[in-house]
Parts: sequence; structure tokens; C-alpha cells
Amino acid sequence: MFMQTIIILGFIVFVFILTLRLFKMPPELSMIISAFVGALVAGFGLPLRHIVEGTYTYLDIILTIISATIFMNILKESGAIFSIVRSMVVKFYKHRLILLILLMLVLLLPGALTGAGSVSVLISGGIVAMVLEYMGISLINVTAIVFIGAALSIPAPPVNIYAMIISGGVNMPYIGFFIPLAITVLILAIFSVLFLGWQGKPLELNEIINKLPQVPSKMTGLRVYLPLIVLACLMLSTRLFPHVLPILGLPFVFLISAVVALLVIWISGEKVNVFLISKRTIKQLFPLISTLIAVGIFVQILSLTGVRGLFVITVISLPLWLVYVALAIGLPLGEAILLFGVAAVLGVPLILLFNSLGLDPILATVGVSLICPLGDALPPTRIIGRLTTETVDYKGPYVNLLKKIIVPWIVITLVGIILVVFSNSLKFLLI
Repeated sequence: MFMQTIIILGFIVFVFILTLRLFKMPPELSMIISAFVGALVAGFGLPLRHIVEGTYTYLDIILTIISATIFMNILKESGAIFSIVRSMVVKFYKHRLILLILLMLVLLLPGALTGAGSVSVLISGGIVAMVLEYMGISLINVTAIVFIGAALSIPAPPVNIYAMIISGGVNMPYIGFFIPLAITVLILAIFSVLFLGWQGKPLELNEIINKLPQVPSKMTGLRVYLPLIVLACLMLSTRLFPHVLPILGLPFVFLISAVVALLVIWISGEKVNVFLISKRTIKQLFPLISTLIAVGIFVQILSLTGVRGLFVITVISLPLWLVYVALAIGLPLGEAILLFGVAAVLGVPLILLFNSLGLDPILATVGVSLICPLGDALPPTRIIGRLTTETVDYKGPYVNLLKKIIVPWIVITLVGIILVVFSNSLKFLLI
């Protein structure tokens, strides 16, 4: 039985590499085809029931991502994001430290709310990059800041897709992640932006204010922040009053906040086309949605054929030092090939192992989810890395970007490993 599973895994890996490298297929399609081949080799034919179940495995995550991205795109189309950045520049252009931190928060917000780092690049990457360049930061450093911000926005709360996938795989509720994720992501993000952006020149307000995108005259002040305030209140209220208020669910919370944003826009005398925004959102998120569907099918077939169990047994039987090496090297490489699939293929066995060793599974999951998105800078996919260079208009050698982010990369990896190894000592983070 063990040898049979090894053979099935061999066919899956061979077909995946063949379709990905030789036929230049997207990773999602390669995963689905290799899963089908694995099922055929295992003697299950074309298991339609498992394919359908796998397709809907991450439906709740997909609904959350869609509703959150619609909300963020409404804010962008209304000029709210530009208004927020503009007000930051006007108030803090003389305070470089504060402005750098606030710009990093603007980078983190879209990805944190949607779970997709690409959304951070598309919604706030361009405007943040423009301000950073006027602060005298070199283009390569600006590119590195936008990439790190987008990468860290993926594990940032409230929507951490890696943690959601791992939690579903080990039957652990997605509860208790907010505080440890918020603390670690903020510390790492602040360190990265200061390390990469501290050197530069004083910001000339008159020079940049005319270059920033214009915003509607009434889209200023508190009303710009009102949708975000409503969103925060809805998220916190069910946690603060769990026995009084019903659990609305993240998709519904984002839709309510989107309605509030539309009301603010209407009161301000502006108009946005919700249908076009929704259509553009689905087109924008199609690669991510297809990834989650492909990962669901892939993991379902791996479970059916016994390959997933083989992964678990192999990881559990590895020497502990090799497991920690796998955290630093295997997770980014797995992300570069499997994208979010790395959470199911490698993340789930790792958390099962750490739990069996008596380590805290929540903090261990936090550590794993911090390291994974670094792989979005690596080929063959390098989704966020490629999108960042296009958005910032960086034309230099891509390897220079990898060199520039090496120090933040090492720091993020070390923090992730520390959260795993010393998870029991860091339980005070679990508020």
C-alpha cells in the first residue's frame, strides 16, 4: 500500500511538472490535471463527487474575498483611498517616521481585508509608490517596500487565507488569530518600511500635492473613514458581545460596509457604477478564485488517493531540525509553485506535527502563514513580485529586487520560526 501511494504521488508530481514547465499551463490547471491523473492511476476513474466537493471546499473563503474586494474597490473608485493618502501627506509631510508607517498601513489594509496581496498592489500600491518616490527613496527600494507590504498583508488579520485553509485541514476553528497576527505583522511591516525607506530627502508638500490624484471636494474628513469605522465596529461587536449579537459572517459584514460606503458617496454627491465595480472585481479576483478551487480539488483527490496521508506521515517522521529547515525553505518554494495550495499540502501536516509535539497550534499557524507569502517573489509564478514591478514601473533586473528584500525576508522567516518553536512561551499573545 505504501509503495502504491508512492507511485501515485510520482505520477502526480510528474504530470504537474510536465504541464507547468513543458506546456506552460497555469499552476491551477496543472494542479487539476495532475489530480485527475492521480485518481486514474489509483483506480478511482474520474471521481465526480470528490471533484464537486473539492470545488466547494473553500466557498466561504471565496465569498469573503469577493465581498471584501468589492468593498475596497468602491472605496477606491469613490476617491476615498486617495483622500486618505492625501490627508496623511498634508498632516505628516514633515514627520518622515510617522508618514512611512502610515503609508505601510495603507499598503496592508486592502490585502488584510481581502486576503489577497495582489489587491493591495492594485488598490494602494501605485499611490503609495508615488509618495515614496517623492520622499527621495530609490525606485528599487520603493518596489521592495510595496512587495513586502503586499506580502505581509496576506497573513494580516482579519482574513488570513493560509490560516483558514490550515484550520479547515486540522479541524481547528479560525479563532484567536487576530491579536498575534496583528502584532507580528505590524512589527515586521514597520521594520521593513523603515529599513528600506529611511534614507531619502525631506518631502516638499507643494511639489507632491499637485501630483497626487484629485479627490471630490466632499470626500474628506470623517465621512471618508466612516465605512472603515463601521467595518471595524461590526467585526469587534460580535467578539465583545458574543451572547447578545448574532454572528453575521465576514461576507455579510463586508457587504454592509459596502452599502455604508455607497451611502457616503451618495451623500457626497458622487456616483459609482456598482455593476461595473462588481464585474471588474470578479475579473480581478479570477486568478485567486481559480487557485482556491484548484487547491480544493487537488487536496480532495490527495485525500482520496492516500497521498495526503503520506505527506502527514513523512512530515511527522522527519528529524525536527529538518522540519525547521523546511519552514524556511520549503514553504516559500511551495508557495512559488502551489500558491495557496502550500497551506494544504505542507501547512496542514506541519501543524499536525507541531500539535503532536505539544506546541500551540494557533501560534504555529501564525508562524507558518508569515513565511509562506515570501514565495510570491520567486519564479515560476512570482505573482505579487511581477505585479509590483509592473505597478511601480520598475524596469531593472528582477534579481535586484530579490537582493533588496533579503534582509526583511530573513527577519520575517526568523520571526515565523520563533513563533513556532517558542509558541508555548508566547501564549500571552493569545488574548
